[in-house]
Amino acid sequence: MTQKKLSTPFVGAEFTGVDYDALQDPALWAELVESLHAHDVVVVRSIDLTPEQQIELAKRLGRPVPFVISKYRHPEYEEIMISSNEQKDGKPVGVARVGNFWHQDSTFVADPAPFTMLYGFNVPSTSGHTKFASAKDVYDRLPEEWKARLADKTGNHTVSKRLRIRPEHVGLSVAEFRAQADFEHPPVQHPVILKDEESGRPYVYGSREYMAGVEGFDPNEDEAFFSLLDELITDESHVYTHQWTPHDLVIWKTRTTYHIATEVEPGVGRTVHRVSIESADSEAAPVEERVQ
Repeated sequence: MTQKKLSTPFVGAEFTGVDYDALQDPALWAELVESLHAHDVVVVRSIDLTPEQQIELAKRLGRPVPFVISKYRHPEYEEIMISSNEQKDGKPVGVARVGNFWHQDSTFVADPAPFTMLYGFNVPSTSGHTKFASAKDVYDRLPEEWKARLADKTGNHTVSKRLRIRPEHVGLSVAEFRAQADFEHPPVQHPVILKDEESGRPYVYGSREYMAGVEGFDPNEDEAFFSLLDELITDESHVYTHQWTPHDLVIWKTRTTYHIATEVEPGVGRTVHRVSIESADSEAAPVEERVQ
C-alpha cells in the first residue's frame, strides 16, 4: 500500500510501498512530481529498478544527460554516472567522494540541469548519508536586513575551489591552477535571490564552495555572507538527513536544494547511480559535475 509522509516540515517527502509498475499510474506519478516541486526532495523507499527503468523515470522529468567523464559512466548506459568507493578487478567502479560539501548542483554553469536522480544500488545504512536543506527555507530565515542587501545582488560562481587536480595540472602553482580552471570553466553569474517558478517562493542561489563572492561586496562582506549562509544551511533542526536503505530512489530540484554527502565508514562499500536531468526543451550536452 502506497504511503506518503513529509521528511521534515522544511524539506523532503517520502513515498513507501511503491514499485516501478505503480509509477505507471499517472495519478501517482503526478503526486510524486507535485511533491517534488512542493518539498524540493522526494524519496521513494526500496524500489527495485533496472538501469533502463531509472532512465525511463528520468525521461518523464526531462532529458537525461550523459556524464562528460566517460570512464565514470555506467558501462552500458551513458546517462548514468556511477559514484562508488568500490573496485572490480582492481579498478574503481566509479568516482569516489562526490559532493562531500554543502552545495547546489552545478551553479558554476550558466544553465544547470534542474533535477538530479540518485539510486542506491549498494548502500550502507550506517554511514554515507545524504543531507538536504531547502534554499527556500534558508531565504525565509535570512534576517530582514540581509534580504534587503541581497535583493538585487549578483553572485560570481566558479568551480575553481573544487576542481579536481588532474595529471596535467601537476607542477602548477595555486595561482596558475586557478587561472587554468577559470580558463577551462569560465566563471558565471547568477542573481543571489531567485524565485521558484512553481511555488513563487524566493530562494538563495549560491554557496561558499561554488562562489567567489557577491558582486560589489568586499572580502569582509563576502565572508559575513558566507558565514551566515553556512549557519542557516547547516542548522540541523532544518536539515533532512537521508539514511539510505537498499534501492532507495532520491530525486531533488537542483536549484532549490542544498545537499552534502557524508563520509562512508572505512571498509564499507557504497555505490549509487546518478542521472542529471535537463529541461525537456533544452539542447542536451554532457554534464560535468565537479568531483572531489
